Amino acid sequence: MAENKTISLPDVGDFQDIEIIEILVAAGDVVEPEQSIIVLESDKATMEIPSPYAGTIESIVVKVGDRLNEGDQIATLSASAAAKVEEPQQSAAPVEAEAPPVESVSEPDPVVEVSEPSPAATTSQTKADVTPGKTLRPHPGTSASQAATSGSNTIHASPSIRRYARELGVNLEQVIASGAKGRIVKADVKAFIKSAMAGGAASAGTGISVGSLPEVDHSRFGEIETVALSRIQKISGAHLHRSWVTVPHVTQFDDADITELEAFRKSLAKEAEKKSVRLTPLIFLMKAVVSALQEFPGFNASLDASGENLVMKKYFHIGIAVDTPNGLVVPVVRDVDQKGLFELAAELGEISIRARDGKLSPGDMQGGCFTISSLGGIGGTYFTPIVNAPEVAILGVSRSKMQPVYIDGEFQPRLILPLGLSYDHRVIDGAQAARFTTFLSQVISDIRRVLL
Repeated sequence: MAENKTISLPDVGDFQDIEIIEILVAAGDVVEPEQSIIVLESDKATMEIPSPYAGTIESIVVKVGDRLNEGDQIATLSASAAAKVEEPQQSAAPVEAEAPPVESVSEPDPVVEVSEPSPAATTSQTKADVTPGKTLRPHPGTSASQAATSGSNTIHASPSIRRYARELGVNLEQVIASGAKGRIVKADVKAFIKSAMAGGAASAGTGISVGSLPEVDHSRFGEIETVALSRIQKISGAHLHRSWVTVPHVTQFDDADITELEAFRKSLAKEAEKKSVRLTPLIFLMKAVVSALQEFPGFNASLDASGENLVMKKYFHIGIAVDTPNGLVVPVVRDVDQKGLFELAAELGEISIRARDGKLSPGDMQGGCFTISSLGGIGGTYFTPIVNAPEVAILGVSRSKMQPVYIDGEFQPRLILPLGLSYDHRVIDGAQAARFTTFLSQVISDIRRVLL
């Protein structure tokens, strides 16, 4: 006998207000268990939400553009089987990632820079604040007592609202509360941002305001075509801008001699082939970076929300920046310190397949400690990657090439890999950065140092 069921949004991790970008079914459609019914977009990922039941869709209670949280109703269904299937693993498809490793003597994996950290630290809205001294109009219905409360030292807001405000760079002391008993709600934070931007000052940080770009009619100078940015570009663009203007960047350059590393890598080619993996230079770079993070733990840290404390991480999760047709994503390889070369190679290969098939989950792009961004498959010499906040450093790797190096009284051809380490100067000073790149170059030059 048919039984009416309610389909609600399951637990999708640490995400709130996830926008619906597509509805895949309509009232009257017959669905099977685990058949996708809507598509959501979170930070740098899309998620297909499946039906936990088999049956006929009675009604869809949401529309494209709505934002959902865990437990929100999506649809009602006349179930042909009362039993609910085990909740499936949610899939997320940011874009197809065309980033397979490239076998080359002179270049690491062809992945390129991204400054989107793990999604938990990213938001699709541009960070906004107000110029010091700027007065905002209170929200409709806000009482004088509530306005006074919001400006006092006591801020009434839930942990989720505080996290939401931190991600957007909003100072809650400047937000007018409209909730019961002077509590700040999400609408207040959004209204604050809207009011600040409407006033013509999209703040890059406390005390820094950026004027609007002038409108230019480019068609006056010749033929033009307007192409909309992809959703991924819009999301990562806001994060890139926020990271660039709020993190004081410095980049330390260095060169690493990878002649012996490349010879060792080639000597393992047949063994890698037997294991059906590709042992690329990036695998060795990941192990070398972990060795450097262990030697200099200040690079394996993040500033807390107050900006007064460092969160020292005891794990080693490395983000690998991947170029895709619609934007940049950073899947995270976890516990790199605990895995061997062939295991890492297999995992990177699996991540590439999941990305191409649209199977990356939000968790695949969270929790990174340090990011490696490589342009070796494209070319160039040195570049300055943008720190993937809340991480405090990122390694930019360029194309390696043969160069004459003066050794023991004569010039010898050596394979040299250019490196660029961008870092947060609030946490890391220049001397530490120079020591880090020097140590990293030594490890890369003699990968046996990883065993020390």
